[in-house]
Amino acid sequence: MPNELHLRDDAIVHTVARLRHRISDRFPDSGLAHLCQQLLEVSQRSAVRAQGIGQSVWWIRICGYVLSALVIALVAGTAYFAAHSFRFKREEIGWTDLIGTFDAATSGLIVLGATIYFLISLEIRIKRRRALSAVHELRSIAHVVDMHQLTKDPERILRRYKQTSHSPAAAMSAFELNRYLDYCSEMLSLIGKIAALYIQRFDDPIAVAAVSEVEQLTTGLSRKIWQKIMLLNQLSGQIADPIRQSSAPQSPAPSLPDSAVPDDSTRLPETPVFAGEHPAGDGSIPADGSRVPAGGDENGPTDVETRADAS
Repeated sequence: MPNELHLRDDAIVHTVARLRHRISDRFPDSGLAHLCQQLLEVSQRSAVRAQGIGQSVWWIRICGYVLSALVIALVAGTAYFAAHSFRFKREEIGWTDLIGTFDAATSGLIVLGATIYFLISLEIRIKRRRALSAVHELRSIAHVVDMHQLTKDPERILRRYKQTSHSPAAAMSAFELNRYLDYCSEMLSLIGKIAALYIQRFDDPIAVAAVSEVEQLTTGLSRKIWQKIMLLNQLSGQIADPIRQSSAPQSPAPSLPDSAVPDDSTRLPETPVFAGEHPAGDGSIPADGSRVPAGGDENGPTDVETRADAS
């Protein structure tokens, strides 16, 4: 037989207790630490409440069993009375009396059936009221956790942030603010797990819907907290990069090896450039210093003229 997967209430209580110690070590005598202590007490009570909701209310069950026996006895007695009177005492009872007897028996059955249904629904209503009361307490704690992280903004770690006279006290570093927000997210997650304990053995649709609303609430609040944590990490990285760059040692410029520096013996002779001429001109410079145009001599025909005469 495969093991049934379910939430262990003792494991949840142990996790909440460890979280309370972690918060007390990091932020002693803080409001979040006291709130986590209240959550620990609620989780301890939730273990007993969840077991009570999953168990049967025996006095209601006993009353229902007694009424069911009465219904069966009434039906059997009515059938026996009608059959006995119809067979052996036909002259003493008529169809009118028989119909009246059945009508009275039917009315009695309806009343007893309604009573049984009331008792069965009474047990469900009692369990539902207990579950909804516990879920409402968890919903209130979730909103209180959100109030604790409401003023913890990541922009307070920026140097350009200016605090006003009515601004909340900013006495946390970036690391402490990160841990504080993470503790709030963990508390919200545990609130959702505690709420799931109440419907683990009680599958009432109204109670399940209430627990689902609490889980959606804690998930939404936790998502908002994690957006702050991601923004805090980005801002911390932007602050740390300039500091890291300014503190980094300046590396000297790389020096070329001696073999890469040309000496005087390997340098090419410089070509003389005459006044008004560009080294990359159209013509070439002969050895006697006179300039020869690209098309030919000064007095000689160019290539274009030669081709024209030939044609």
